Amino acid sequence: MLGIGTSELILILVIALIIFGPGKLPEVGRAVGRAVAEFKRASEAVRKEITADIEEGEAKTNRARKTPKKEANNY
Repeated sequence: MLGIGTSELILILVIALIIFGPGKLPEVGRAVGRAVAEFKRASEAVRKEITADIEEGEAKTNRARKTPKKEANNY
């Protein structure tokens, strides 16, 4: 999990508890969870778009290779 061990995670939670307080901490957790989920969705959409563009480029390259070129007469 991003190279964060148990002790680091506990330290982060204690600092968050001190900063936001016990009443606001669940709300902050939900907001962070939503932000992470939205980031995952956006990164997945970008990954799919890039993959589609790569596949489209490969298809064009393959079609260009299969199409015989007309030879020019050098007369």
